[in-house]
Amino acid sequence: MTAPPARTLRVALAGNPNSGKTSIFNLLTGLHQQVGNWPGVTVERKSGHLRQGEYQIEIVDLPGTYSLNAFSLEEKIAREFILRERPDVVVNVVDAANLGRHLQLTVQLLEIGVDVVVALNMWDEFERTGARLDRLRMEALLGVPVVPTVGHRGRGRRELLEAITALAEDRHARHRHVPVSYGPALEPALQALSGRLAEFAGPPLDLPPRYLAAKLLEGDEPLAAELHNRRPDARALLGEAETLRRRVRGESGREPALLLREGRGGFVDGLLREVLVEAAGGDRMAPSRRIDRLLTHRWLGLPIFLAFMWLLFNLTFTLGEPPKAALAWLMERLAGALSATLPAGWVESLLVDGILAGVGAVLVFLPNILLLFLGIALLEDSGYMARAAFLMDRLMHLLGLHGQSFIPLLMGFGCSVPAVLATRTLAGRRDRLLTALIVPHMSCSARLPVYILFAGAFFGRQAGNVVALIYVLGIVTAVLVARLFSATIFRRDQAAFVLELPPYRWPTTRGLILHTWERGRLYLRKMGGVILAATVVLWALSVLPPLPADPPAAESQTVLSDAGPAVASAHLRAGEPAFGPGGDAQEGGSPRLGAESRARAQLGYSVMGRIGRAIEPVIAPLGFSWEMGVTLLAGFVAKEVVVSSLAVLHQPGERPGGGPQATELADLLRDRAGLTPLVAFGFMVFVLLYTPCIMTVLVIRREFGARWMWFDIGYQVSLAWLAAFAIYQGGRLLGS
Repeated sequence: MTAPPARTLRVALAGNPNSGKTSIFNLLTGLHQQVGNWPGVTVERKSGHLRQGEYQIEIVDLPGTYSLNAFSLEEKIAREFILRERPDVVVNVVDAANLGRHLQLTVQLLEIGVDVVVALNMWDEFERTGARLDRLRMEALLGVPVVPTVGHRGRGRRELLEAITALAEDRHARHRHVPVSYGPALEPALQALSGRLAEFAGPPLDLPPRYLAAKLLEGDEPLAAELHNRRPDARALLGEAETLRRRVRGESGREPALLLREGRGGFVDGLLREVLVEAAGGDRMAPSRRIDRLLTHRWLGLPIFLAFMWLLFNLTFTLGEPPKAALAWLMERLAGALSATLPAGWVESLLVDGILAGVGAVLVFLPNILLLFLGIALLEDSGYMARAAFLMDRLMHLLGLHGQSFIPLLMGFGCSVPAVLATRTLAGRRDRLLTALIVPHMSCSARLPVYILFAGAFFGRQAGNVVALIYVLGIVTAVLVARLFSATIFRRDQAAFVLELPPYRWPTTRGLILHTWERGRLYLRKMGGVILAATVVLWALSVLPPLPADPPAAESQTVLSDAGPAVASAHLRAGEPAFGPGGDAQEGGSPRLGAESRARAQLGYSVMGRIGRAIEPVIAPLGFSWEMGVTLLAGFVAKEVVVSSLAVLHQPGERPGGGPQATELADLLRDRAGLTPLVAFGFMVFVLLYTPCIMTVLVIRREFGARWMWFDIGYQVSLAWLAAFAIYQGGRLLGS
């Protein structure tokens, strides 16, 4: 007997920033999550699925927002989803110890007429304050289920799911929508306008007339425009709404929007007087304020923050080295096994020299990437990152940036794409554009494999400090560029930055693992997609056209010289002549190429070699070989491809069994590619400063237009070239 099909429910999670909404999402969905984009905007959308009894439930995590006014992108997305998609239930996640502020959003949700479950999150922190809350009384006054939860510790999941399904079946005894009274100054106009709206044939926009009347009196232009577009006969009604707004303003001397906010605030205050008994001295923020005296100190706060960042990058390098070495050993063994098993030819070369060498060279840095993500998750979940934004506010204003610009800049350490998109939360186009132009200087995680590779190969025990220095250089560059731009092409005064500081919390193991895995999964998906595809293309460009089997003498000389000076110097250091073993020559005086010489000559003869030689005059003043120039071109696709392309270009020699020699890429760069620490450092700085990946560039084009996209590409490539030139030529002068 087959089971009956599951009934489907769509549940939206709504709440203020710092309400613990993400922890509730993880609590409900676990690892059964999907990441996509909201329709019409390239902003990340998280959803997950679970089974509860006879229900198949989809959980949609809405962006954190303080209101549903549609002023910011977060507000617009949250409101549009609730109004247009009409989820079966909205779970409103509120901070149980900060009800006065968080219940303001609850009132707006109730006014829309959606079915709401209030999740009193961080209930354990509320209990520690010693306060008491009459939850049943609160349910009766609000007319909705109220469920205590502790999302990051897994408490309240069963009760929350039971409340969701009960509300969906309309089984909740106290389920009703409570109207908010706005007092004598506004209530007559509100009732008159809602009565007129109710006379329409069919509810306009499928919204309660009272809610729509309140938004029109508030001056909600997007909603008024949509009403006009859907109902041509609404012109007269919109005129009446404007007349009522002027009347309220004239009689009360206050804006209707302010009266609406005060009415909602009064409702929340009255509710809390009925249900909440505060404890004497039960201030949960008191310990956090004591810690903040040090961590947000006027003079000590910023050095402490920089010290935390230095420690994070050093630990990322040192703790990640053993598992990285283990993965590298595994890749070498796998390459040896494939080389010994497969017959020599195109397939063996593609798998060993192309896919395994390229993707494997990036895969070995996964432990370092995960450690970086873990450290960032630790700082975020503890509440310290919000303090970092507070610390940077003054610096942001000195640079001509909005204080809130620090949030996108901080996101840039993970990935530049969502960081550029996060600039949408800024008020004006000037702030958004200036922030987006300097976001790429915040070194994204895709660049980290390049830093670890070169720092480990050339700087030994100082590798961690060198990586930290690269990140600091990125920050300093962003500071200088922002200051320059704000003093020239982006002049304007800035508004103040208001940020709610959450209390410090001990991060949970589950939360850290989930946050780290979410970001690490995207890194793995990238390796199986764009990096794999780019590696295969690079391999093909390095083997086509094939080198003739027996090139004439003149062509052999040309082929070897085409491969670049690094070929001859590498063979001399290895004790191998440039032409055949022992310098043997064919009959007729035509030299025969040795195995390694032929591999390098093939590279110089290939399409990739010809591209490299074409750009060599541009990068030669930087000390870069043409191979390094090709990797920089490939890095335009994704910065991890710089490492994979280096692995394809710097193929090792012969294994004892006839296959490629098991030599790490770092050893090849240090011992056989003719590079020096000075060139390596200049290359790292170039990778830090030059054009971000193609996805970031396309997002900048979409957000700000093609003109600013080309400006971004031009100034970043020029800046990278000048910085690398100064490092290389300056280093040579000082060393001479």
